[in-house]
Amino acid sequence: MFLILLIVTFILSVIVSLIIVKIFNRPIENILNRIISDSISQVWSKYLYFAILVTGISNGVRIWDLEKYITANHKDFQVVELNFDRWVLEIYRTIIGSLQGIAWMLLVFFIFALIAFVIVRVAELKKIND
Repeated sequence: MFLILLIVTFILSVIVSLIIVKIFNRPIENILNRIISDSISQVWSKYLYFAILVTGISNGVRIWDLEKYITANHKDFQVVELNFDRWVLEIYRTIIGSLQGIAWMLLVFFIFALIAFVIVRVAELKKIND
């Protein structure tokens, strides 16, 4: 049962991550094209999609939390039973964990992208004024 839970949480976090990649595909490409304006922006966008997948999966599949279903915390305690309620809770945690990790990663990306946009814009205005 534990192995099935591990596989389900992995697949679910991959699906959530792919949905986020699909949603943010165009905004990320537009931002990188505006800031970099070179063919290398496509490489950066591919890397960012990879980072979204890795972040979503690593935050969605929490191995250290799933260990409670196969090992007891102390010798006096039993292993936690994996029933329907626990399945629902773990699926919810997987979705929220994936979204939370990706949200933080994209926040950092957009903050740096905003700073880079301001720098590019100031450079363009200086070039026009000269």
